[in-house]
Amino acid sequence: MYQQVYAPIAGSLGLSSAFAALPLVTMFVLLGGLRWSPHVAGLCSLLVAGAVAVLAYGMPLDVTLNTAAYGAAFSILPIILIVINAIWIQNMMVRSGKFEVLRRTFGVLSNDLRVQAIIIAFCFGALLEALAGAGTPIAIAAVMLVALGMDPLKAAVCALAADTAPVAFGALAVPITTLAAVTGEPFELLGAIVGRQTPVISVFVPLVLVWIVDGRRGIRQVWPAALVSGLSFGIAQFVCSNYISVQLSDVLAALVGAGMLVGFLQVWQPDETVEAQIPLRRAQPVGAAVASDAELARADSTGDRLLAFLPYVAIIVIFTLAQIGAVDRLLSVGLVKFPWPDLHILNGAGKPVGTMLALPLLSGTAPLLLLAGLLTAPFLGLSAGETWRAYRETLWQMRWMVPTVFFVLAVAFVMNLSGQTITLGRWLANTGHAFAFLSGAIGWIGVAITGSDNSSNALFGAMQVAAAKETGLSPALLAAANSAGGVLGKMISPQSLAIGAAAVGIIGREGDIFRASLFWSVVLTLALCLLVWLQATPVLSWMLP
Repeated sequence: MYQQVYAPIAGSLGLSSAFAALPLVTMFVLLGGLRWSPHVAGLCSLLVAGAVAVLAYGMPLDVTLNTAAYGAAFSILPIILIVINAIWIQNMMVRSGKFEVLRRTFGVLSNDLRVQAIIIAFCFGALLEALAGAGTPIAIAAVMLVALGMDPLKAAVCALAADTAPVAFGALAVPITTLAAVTGEPFELLGAIVGRQTPVISVFVPLVLVWIVDGRRGIRQVWPAALVSGLSFGIAQFVCSNYISVQLSDVLAALVGAGMLVGFLQVWQPDETVEAQIPLRRAQPVGAAVASDAELARADSTGDRLLAFLPYVAIIVIFTLAQIGAVDRLLSVGLVKFPWPDLHILNGAGKPVGTMLALPLLSGTAPLLLLAGLLTAPFLGLSAGETWRAYRETLWQMRWMVPTVFFVLAVAFVMNLSGQTITLGRWLANTGHAFAFLSGAIGWIGVAITGSDNSSNALFGAMQVAAAKETGLSPALLAAANSAGGVLGKMISPQSLAIGAAAVGIIGREGDIFRASLFWSVVLTLALCLLVWLQATPVLSWMLP
């Protein structure tokens, strides 16, 4: 039995926080500064986290090792199999030739990579986040952008940046549900406040994507399309979360954002076009006529186009059906839950900390993606043997992602269960009314560590409410800020970096993705923190319900 302590170094939260931050500093320095391989950086961070847990926090060595194993096991269904199954579906699309049809179909709307980044990463990715979450939009959107001709590094960064504003309402608002459960604040109130914070970020995300793809020139040439998409998405997210349904906020926002952008593109196109940065088609025989994408697109039949979208339609339909009460109850029969063996943790108040491992064998994102792939493979013209070969090739392709995710989740669990993460949060909470500015940063730290806004809310939600009551601030506002700020930590979470790198085939370059993403993550987080602070003052208090 181990009981958490939050100020183990001389009873000082400040000194204890300096030690608690060491695993994160190690991870980010090795990845972003020294450019070490992510699995090596993850292993080093795990060793540091374990050393801090044992030497500073007094966690027994056997408990620390068991906690790391628990985190590694936890990563299999929520992350590893999700990425493998998402990439497998994409590989089947490529093997069948339908991805070229999909690429040309998107090109009919616009053959400009900057506009396609908005359509795919922001709008389509938000729809996937709304229904599936758990890294699925990062994996699928990144691969689609590479197939459309985008540089793999830019594609990964675009997918990460786009998967921010929708995350708080992801998987039909599961993070808000968790936040309400741990804080005792009303679900609808929390959803309404988050819906008055993240839409402000949503307006700027498409502009960030355009900058990532083409810098200042892109902003100068494509800002109207980015603004139309961002504004329509943000307005729809606000209206739905406040007046229609918190759970459907991302679904409606994604559909409205995509619809408004497609309609706008019927009357507007950029003066110049940024097209594929890498070769897309196989080499043609010498002397053969090379058809343009426009000519090939006109030759594609309606049936070909429908088949090209079929796997993604199947994903949307399957995940939507899985949310229906009767279907959800049926699938929950396959849920296997058991306490992790010989792991007993008490929090600072002496209450047990949950160490349950849940394996959703039917209802989880990974098995539902597997079902979507199996159902659509015959329609793509793939035999059972070809389908298996595609899966086997995907497993080999993802071979270096697996240890990376194992180590990263082990770091997160050791930090969480030893008390290191709570130490960091409590130290930041000792700032009085300035805590209104830092509350979003705490959520950002939580997601950067755990990779999940849901987990960050579970970890820090109650602490945010307690700190708010001590400082005279609105508990609901700071709880909502934890979720809203957390979404921006998704961009630099090691789990997300591993997913993005694996998806676009640049495993080992997670450090490059981290450096390219860090600036935008920090800038948007600071903007969100400023917004929350102003909402806690008469300046913007009128924004709150």
